[in-house]
Parts: sequence; C-alpha cells; structure tokens
Amino acid sequence: MVVVIDGDARRRDISEAILAKLHFAVAPFESADKALAAMHALRPEAILVRADAAEALRGRLPYDRDGRAIPLLPITDDAAEPSALVEALRRVLHEHWKSS
Repeated sequence: MVVVIDGDARRRDISEAILAKLHFAVAPFESADKALAAMHALRPEAILVRADAAEALRGRLPYDRDGRAIPLLPITDDAAEPSALVEALRRVLHEHWKSS
C-alpha cells in the first residue's frame, strides 16, 4: 500500500490512478495530519507527499514491522509524470528493503 498526501485533489487523483494501474493499493489523503492518524493501522510500504510538505512529516513517520521509518518520497513537479513517479517509487522501495 502507498499513502498519497496532496492538498490538490487533481494531483492526488492522478497519483492514485497511476499507482492503481500498477496494482498498488493506494490510500489518498488531503493532509499530513489525516494521513498520520490513519497510517498506524494501514502500515503502508511508502508515503508520497508533495516536496513542500515532506519536511513537516520527517520525524513523525510511523514505523514498519522491522522498526524502520516508512520511506517517504517527496514528489516534485518533475516526478508527477507517470514514468518518473514509478521510477522514483521503485528506487525508494528498493533502498528501503536493501537496508534491511
């Protein structure tokens, strides 16, 4: 599962559609506070968030089953393009699991 946090409903919907086509379960949220409240139960594999809001999440991220912070992927306008988004997500997940 991937959590998508973006205050812009259109961008959030686009990210959700891209990830759903790749068979990711997606949980979209309009704010970090709403996402954080739900993430402990959801246990996502990664969190996608607009780059300008990513810093507010650092230090507040839930942990995975191995006790590591869930990987955070700040999304810039460059990474909003489908292939760039997919590649960035693959990279962050690979790095996260490689460090186990």
